[in-house]
Formats: sequence, C-alpha cells, structure tokens
Amino acid sequence: MKLDFTRWLPAIAKDRRTALSIAGVAALGGLAFGPAAVAAPVASAPHEGARAAIDLATGKSRQGVTVESGLTTGSPTTEVPAGKPSTDDLIPHGLEGAQSRVPLDDAQVANAKAIIAEAKRTGVGERGAVIGVATSLQESKLYNLGHLGAYNDYDSQGLFQQRPSSGWGTPEQITDPGYASRAFFDALKNVPGWEDLPLTTAAQTVQVSAYPYAYAQWEQQAADIVQQHW
Repeated sequence: MKLDFTRWLPAIAKDRRTALSIAGVAALGGLAFGPAAVAAPVASAPHEGARAAIDLATGKSRQGVTVESGLTTGSPTTEVPAGKPSTDDLIPHGLEGAQSRVPLDDAQVANAKAIIAEAKRTGVGERGAVIGVATSLQESKLYNLGHLGAYNDYDSQGLFQQRPSSGWGTPEQITDPGYASRAFFDALKNVPGWEDLPLTTAAQTVQVSAYPYAYAQWEQQAADIVQQHW
C-alpha cells in the first residue's frame, strides 16, 4: 500500500520555521490519556499509516534494520564531561532490554533542550529529564506534532502525544514544548516513588500507553542527550 506522507507535513509541523523531512515524520508510539490516569493496557494498535511513519522516523525498514548515523546527537559516550551528570545518576537501575537510537536534527535537539530545561525548573532533576526525553522519543521522536487528522485515531498532539480531551490542556498548550514538558513532569511527580522506578514503569504510569514497555528502548539515547545538554 502506497502512502503519500507529504500531505502529513502541513498538519504536523507546529514550528513553521522548521521544514520537516519525510524521514522526520513520526506518529504515535503511545497515547497520553491524562495526567491523573492509572496505568492500564489499552486494546489498540497503530494503523498502517502510523506504522509506516514510525518506520521512516526511526530509520527502520520493514525488515526491522536500524540505520545508524555518525551524525546522531547523543551518541554513546565513554567519558563523562566535566560538570555533567554521571551515568549512575542518569540510569540508576540499568538498561531494560535492547536499545534503539535515531539521528536527531536541529528541531529535535531544540525540543530535547526544552524538556531538559523544564526538568530543571520542576525539580525532577537529571533522572526526570531522562524519563521525559525517553518518553518523547517514543511518543513523537522528539517532534512537536500537531493533529494528524485522518491519520490519528485520537486527539493526541505535541512532544508527549497528550490529549486535550483527557485534561492535559488545550491544543495550543500541549503543542508548546515548555507547557507540555511541565505537564508531564507535574504528573510524574505525582507517581509515588517515581525516582526509584524503572523508566518504563514511571513513564507508563503517566502516559498509560498501548505499548507500556516501549519507553525502555530509548533510555540510553535519552541519557546521552541529557548528559550532553544538562
């Protein structure tokens, strides 16, 4: 089935200064049901258009081969830069399962920096920032997505695919990276003992995704990004 992905671009590019490439189009990795929601599985799956867009955004073919790039921001590092958080601070529980990694463009890096800035302001620290960046990598590949129209089964939007109908805010609010990040971290702080939870558990309790174990695959890249930009 052939899909015309170019017609997505006007609907999803919230930052009109940034021209998203086809490879930068991301679709739903999960659905943020509401800031006070209780984690529970959802019986739904992405439609064919979403799956194809996720493949393009993550550099995966239909055979599941990941395309690595030497230009990937947040590539694995062996030395901790002076004044930056340590790996133990960023990944205190170790990695859960196989890890994924995507190349980042300037728009994605800017959005990651916005998440990190709000992690500092809201007091969730380096670990909270890792959870936030990993969650956005899964939900939107760090793109500030608008409504996907006919390609979107719900009204999820923004970096965290938060839903206006579930109380996250207006479409204008949740497509503001600062607001969306604050809303995510405020909800995270309401999760008892979130600091001591594995990343996927903490993220899923906030997001209530149809794919509760998908967040863990981004922990290493999220930690690398936070370490680089903290």
